[in-house]
Amino acid sequence: MSSQRRYFLFIPLFLAASAVVGGLIGPGATTVSAAPQAAQRNASASSDEDLKASIESFTKIYDIVDQNYSDKLSSDKAIYKGAIPGMLRTLDPHSNFFDPKEYAGLREEQHGMYYGIGMLIGPQPRTGKPMVIHPFGGTPAYKAGIRPGDLLMEVNDKRVDDLNTTEVADMLKGPKGTKVQVTARREGTAKPITFNLIRDEIPRNSVDTAFWVKPGIAYMRIQSFTETTSHEVDENLKALGEQNIKGLILDLRENPGGLLTEGVATAGHWLDRGQVVVSHKGRAFSEKPYVARGSQYGESYPIVVLVNRYSASAAEIVAGALQDHDRAWILGDVTFGKGLVQTIFPLNDNTGLALTTQHYYTPSGRLIQRNYSNISFLDYYYGRRTDAKDPTDVKQTDLGRTVYGGGGITPDEKFEPSKLDAFELGVARKNAFFGFSAKYFSDHDTKLPKGWIPDEAVLEKFHDYLMEQGVKFSEADWAKDHEWVRNQLRAEMYVTAFSYEDSQRVGVEQDPEIQKAIEAMPKAASLLAQSKARFEKQRASIH
Repeated sequence: MSSQRRYFLFIPLFLAASAVVGGLIGPGATTVSAAPQAAQRNASASSDEDLKASIESFTKIYDIVDQNYSDKLSSDKAIYKGAIPGMLRTLDPHSNFFDPKEYAGLREEQHGMYYGIGMLIGPQPRTGKPMVIHPFGGTPAYKAGIRPGDLLMEVNDKRVDDLNTTEVADMLKGPKGTKVQVTARREGTAKPITFNLIRDEIPRNSVDTAFWVKPGIAYMRIQSFTETTSHEVDENLKALGEQNIKGLILDLRENPGGLLTEGVATAGHWLDRGQVVVSHKGRAFSEKPYVARGSQYGESYPIVVLVNRYSASAAEIVAGALQDHDRAWILGDVTFGKGLVQTIFPLNDNTGLALTTQHYYTPSGRLIQRNYSNISFLDYYYGRRTDAKDPTDVKQTDLGRTVYGGGGITPDEKFEPSKLDAFELGVARKNAFFGFSAKYFSDHDTKLPKGWIPDEAVLEKFHDYLMEQGVKFSEADWAKDHEWVRNQLRAEMYVTAFSYEDSQRVGVEQDPEIQKAIEAMPKAASLLAQSKARFEKQRASIH
C-alpha cells in the first residue's frame, strides 16, 4: 500500500472525487467558456410539437408536486438537484450540472490554486468530526505547526465539530492576507490549541513530486490536469536538468483527468512536433486533431508510464498518445476507459453545464470509451470490470504493434499490486498507522533525523498499540509482515516529522511498482531506438 493510498478509510472519498473530476472536467472542456458552433438541425414540425408537449407535461408535474408535496418544495432542490441532473444522467455518466457552489469549486480546481491556510481535512473515522489529515508543506497551516490528527473545534470562535468537512473547508478559505483563528484538540494535550493564521495563496500543484529515484532515472507524478499542468511539467523537468535524464517514470495512477488542452500540451512535450496527440469529433463539432508542440530534450530519453484503473480521461489521452507513437512503455492495469469529451457551458446564476459533446480518438484512431449501457452509475465507476477490449476496433501503433479500442488503455505490461493479507487488511481498516503516529508524537519530539527509519523500540510500541486497538494477529503474522509495517510506519510518521511531500517521496521509494518500472526501462529504450530508426529511414527515403 503506497503513500498515495495511505488512508484506507478515506479511500472512498478520494475515489468519489476522482469520479467527479474525471467525469465532469473530462478529457476536457476544449475551452472552459467557449460555446460550440450550432448543430445543423432540420427538425420537423412534429418533433417541435413533441418537445412542446413534453415541456407542458413537465410543467404540469412540477406544479402538482409544488402544490401537494408533504413538505415545502425547494425549487433549487427540485430543479438543480433533481430535474436537470436526472435528465443528464439518462444521457451518459459524465454529463452533469453544477450549482453555484459546485461550479465555483470546478473553476477553483481548474485554476490550480485557492486562498486559505493549506491543509487537507476529513472526517475522523470513529466520530465523523472534522480532522486534519495533513497540512501541505510550506503553507500557513504547516508553518503554524498544525498536525495530522488534530480535531478541529472552532474557526473564528464558531463551533465546527458538528459541521461536515466541506462546510469547514469553506470557512477556512478567504481573501489573501485575511486572518483566521483555528482551535483544535490534540491527543496528549490537556487544553485545546489555538492557531492564529494569515490566509495565503495555496497552489494546488498537479505535479506533486518530481525527483531522481536513482542516478539517471527521474520520477514524476501528475495527479490531475489543470490550467498549470504543462507549465509545471516543464518547470520540474528544467529543475531536474532534463538534459541529464536517462529514463523517466511518469506516474499517472489515480489521475482522474482534467483539461484536454493540458493533456495535449503535456504529451506533446515528449513527441515530435506536429505528431497527433488526440482527435475528437461530435455532432456539433467538426473533427479536430490536436498536435504535439515538441521540446528540446523531451524526445531523447525512454519513458515508462504507470497507469491503473483510476487513470482516466486526460491521463488516458497522454498514455494513449505515447503508446500509439511507441514513445513510452505502459505499465500497470487497464485504465478507466473514458473517451467522451465534455464542454463546460457557463449558465445564469453562476451555474454551469458539463455536456458530452464529442468522442475522442487516440492517434491510431481507437475509441477507448467503456460501455455504460445497461449498467448503474455506481457499477460504472466502482464495479467489477471485465475484459473491455473491442475486437472490432483493432489498430496499430507507429511500429506496427496491435492495440485495441474499447474500455481504456491496455498496458504493454501488466502489473498487479500484491493484495493485503488478513493482518495487513486489519491494520489498514483501523487506520492504525495514522492513529499511532498522532499518539506517538503527542509525547515525543516531532523532529526526526534525516533518513530516519523506525527502530525495534518504535515497532514494539506499534505492536502494543495494535493490540490496544483490537487488531487480531498472531506473532507469526507480525514476523511475516515486519518489513511492511516498518515501511508503512516510516511513510506515515514522515508526514508529521517532515512534511506530506517528504512522506510521498518515501512511499515512492518503497513502491514495488516503481522498482518494476526501473526494470522495464530497457523495454522503453528499445521502443525509442526503433522509433528513431524508423524516422531516420523515412527521412532517408524522402531525400
